[in-house]
Amino acid sequence: MIEVKKEGVIIQKTLLDFENEGVLNPASIKEGNNVHLFYRAVSNGNFSSIGYSKLDGPLIVENRNDTPIIISEFDYESHGVEDPRIVKIDDLYYLTYTAYDGINALGALALSKDLIEWEKQGIIVAQITYQQFVKFSDSDDPKSEKYFRYNRQKDVQKKEGEKVLLWDKNLIFFPRRINGMLCFLHRIKPDIQIVVAVNELMELTPKFWKNYFIDFEDTIVLAPQYDHESSYTGGGCPPIETELGWLLIYHGVEDTVKGYVYSACASLLDLDDPQKEIARLPYPLFKPELSWELKGEVNNVCFPSGTALFGDTLYIYYGAADERVGCASLNQTELLKELMLNTIDHE
Repeated sequence: MIEVKKEGVIIQKTLLDFENEGVLNPASIKEGNNVHLFYRAVSNGNFSSIGYSKLDGPLIVENRNDTPIIISEFDYESHGVEDPRIVKIDDLYYLTYTAYDGINALGALALSKDLIEWEKQGIIVAQITYQQFVKFSDSDDPKSEKYFRYNRQKDVQKKEGEKVLLWDKNLIFFPRRINGMLCFLHRIKPDIQIVVAVNELMELTPKFWKNYFIDFEDTIVLAPQYDHESSYTGGGCPPIETELGWLLIYHGVEDTVKGYVYSACASLLDLDDPQKEIARLPYPLFKPELSWELKGEVNNVCFPSGTALFGDTLYIYYGAADERVGCASLNQTELLKELMLNTIDHE
């Protein structure tokens, strides 16, 4: 087992209007000795924006903005901008987030050259109904009943004149091009999928997505395998490049007598072919155990969303019980060794 240290709560909600209900699920990017955190800030009525804080080292808050850095501006995000992740590719920062309009939750993107001014690119995942998804992917066979269970949106009330679309969240870019291509993870429940064949963002057209769904089963990177992720998996932190492969810290969800339990999990993907999984931990990397992880806006949640590497110590920032930002740390080399004891036989 990997030794994981819970470092405690890094950021808590305040009385400020934009974050008086909770702060959670931060994106992180390290530059020098500083870590920039872009966290989901929730106000009354469950409206989300993105707040900003800069850390001195991995744990000490140096400064924190008293206004959000990214807010809702367009109809497709009218109810909130949620759960950001961030990477730097070439000279641009890619900040992805879930755009929520009160009905639909879809992956969107903003770009920046300085972490201050952001240019929104809009929704970049497919905008299709569940019925279109079934038609395109031919996913009405018995093996795909799981998609019906998780994506039929039976609990979403349709507003007059508006479509209920297939939810596509946890949009996360790899931090560099792979074989010259932009690659990103996304999640249509209950699995994590990957897009590996985009030269430029403008290629993500409705036609592209229609063709993508034809071979949808082949795009799955991580499907539920162990008890702690038996309900579904979802993207967590941006992939970390190591000599052994892309280290992926993701979240797994198990339905228990206490309700859903969200844990941090670890996997390793091939450097040149990230659609290929090399190894996976058969147990949670860490799970809700402390009082502030067990009780909150949503109980029993450790939701990893950002990392920072200082020496050989990997710091993992996560949303705790959907109310506060926590941090856990571990030795990255030891984690990689443990993963290599749990390689996957593709035969």
